[in-house]
Amino acid sequence: MTRFVESTITFPYKRSLGPLVGAFMTALTERRILGVRHGDQVLVPPMEWDPATGAELAHDLVEVGPAGTVESWTWVPSPSAQHPLRHAFAFALIRLDGATTPLLHAVDAGSPSSLDVGTRVAPRWRGSRVGRIDDIVCFVPGEAPEVEGEDAGPAEEPVTRMDYLASITYTNPVPPATDRAVAATLERRLVGLGCPHCGRVYAGGRGHCPIDAVELGPDCEVELPQTGTVTNFSIVTPVQYPGQTETEPFVRAFVLLDGTDVVLPYSPVVDLPADQVRVGQRVEAVWAASADEGEQGGMGGAWGALAGWRPTGEPDVDDPDLVNRIF
Repeated sequence: MTRFVESTITFPYKRSLGPLVGAFMTALTERRILGVRHGDQVLVPPMEWDPATGAELAHDLVEVGPAGTVESWTWVPSPSAQHPLRHAFAFALIRLDGATTPLLHAVDAGSPSSLDVGTRVAPRWRGSRVGRIDDIVCFVPGEAPEVEGEDAGPAEEPVTRMDYLASITYTNPVPPATDRAVAATLERRLVGLGCPHCGRVYAGGRGHCPIDAVELGPDCEVELPQTGTVTNFSIVTPVQYPGQTETEPFVRAFVLLDGTDVVLPYSPVVDLPADQVRVGQRVEAVWAASADEGEQGGMGGAWGALAGWRPTGEPDVDDPDLVNRIF
């Protein structure tokens, strides 16, 4: 039976807001909501360009709301981790007083029966505001704005940049062939799968031959050599971000295993400075302590306890076609 693993990718970035969005975010810290005047319209949130023509708009900002009217809504009975509230709520298009376009935001109405088209709502402000749209925690039925917690006041300086932590969580199936490949690495072994039809050998626990579209089971497993030749490599200069532990340039190399067509990509090179790695270099496998011994350090994924490759000291392979061996 196939098992599944959940993975999360998270990375931070900074965005420059510019004079219009920056003013909008700064106003949020002051518990004010701004729109931009465009002829007889007021666009909320303010936009820098006419959404119909693309023409640049004058920065004619005007305060709207803070209360408004629900124009349409949808109920969220089971919020996910990405939703603004942890309990059931509604997403609604709210036309704030004085605006001609609706603002999409959450409404904490308690139940669907408490909400309808035409319901009047007002913002629930966060006590400590930093200049983000979620300075408005949500909207609530009624005319009177609320503040969640103690009001910390407006930002000391205009808001010019936004820090954001982007995150996505996904679930992937793990083929049985991958589990077998990882188990083999704990025994200091590399195993591949040989297709009985075309004879090609695959590594990484793929579990099927993409050429012949046949499943490759345990009976197709073959032992792979633990020596090979560098065909390509990249020198990575680490950029410091949360979670980054590398401080010096490091290499990720492609290694063609001896006597096979198998290339192991993006592998660490051990005991060798980055500026000394070269195409044609002969290398051998380096193993981390197995998980059973309570240590880590392997490449992980389908490569399990394989830590990378180190030079064997043998003469380089002089083959101009090596650089074409990537996969």
